[in-house]
Amino acid sequence: MSRFEALVIPAPERARRLLPLLARRGSLLVLLAILLVFALSAPNFLSAGNIANVFAQSAILGILALGLTCVVIGGGSNVVSGGLDLSLAANLGLCAAVYSSLNNAGFEAWQAISLTLGCGLLVGVFNGLAVIFLRLPPLLATLASMNLIAGLELVLTENTVLPTDSSLLDVLADGVWLGVPALAWVLLSVAAVLIVLIQYSAYGLRLYAVGEYPDAARAAGLGLKRYVFSSYLIAGGCAAIAAFCSAAFFSGSTTGSGDMLLSVVAIAFLGVVFSRRLTANIPGTLLATLLLGFLINGFQLLNISSFWVNGVQGALILLVVAFSGAQDQQEGGQ
Repeated sequence: MSRFEALVIPAPERARRLLPLLARRGSLLVLLAILLVFALSAPNFLSAGNIANVFAQSAILGILALGLTCVVIGGGSNVVSGGLDLSLAANLGLCAAVYSSLNNAGFEAWQAISLTLGCGLLVGVFNGLAVIFLRLPPLLATLASMNLIAGLELVLTENTVLPTDSSLLDVLADGVWLGVPALAWVLLSVAAVLIVLIQYSAYGLRLYAVGEYPDAARAAGLGLKRYVFSSYLIAGGCAAIAAFCSAAFFSGSTTGSGDMLLSVVAIAFLGVVFSRRLTANIPGTLLATLLLGFLINGFQLLNISSFWVNGVQGALILLVVAFSGAQDQQEGGQ
């Protein structure tokens, strides 16, 4: 903002323009500060091997958060009435259990993979139908489906770990290309596809319009229900892809996948502050994924309890909600 603009633009308008700028630059400064602190205090933190390891360890949470971001974009950022999918972590657990069970039962690789992907998409269909046709608030609809899916996983696994092994899991767990683990490539590939689809395509532009300006989108002839439904399908597909990564990381299906939900929500909402207008976006979610990944990795290297990470995540969510609420108040006061 120039000195002339500072003189002629009213103070409320200047504050409205500065808020996203401060949030975005502040978030980048926080990321750089975290890197600097851990680089000075944690051994080998900035080594190429450790950075690649952070990308790989962040793949599961990152892919889930990317799926959640698509739902938030399509439904709007209002936590109560906007887009939300609380069933993503449970969907991952069910998909991992399905794949492990099918693989252990002797199904062909393509059959196990296809049915696992179908499971994730089916959950997306269920959520989409509940939100669109039953007109349930996404918060309640996906909370109900989360419990239903978790129950199905318990029935399938009998609340036990289902170890399994396959060529696909071997590649994901041990594969390395250009010095980067396969899981990191999966995260980057999913992010690249969604960046093109959401940020640089007509579909993504319309999805943003449906979420942010539903009345204008309806007047323009866009099918709001169709786009919101498609966002839940994308989220379900991301859950299935993350399930393969999880099965590779843990050598099969594991219990407690629901514990990842807080981290997924934190990443998706933290990604908002990396945008120009404090809106959900795919690149921001990827940066937030790495921010949390480096934070967790630094704590591990310094032997700091991982319980502190949950507190940091909660603080970050409160910070993002505060920034978004302040912006909404400024826009509403105009």
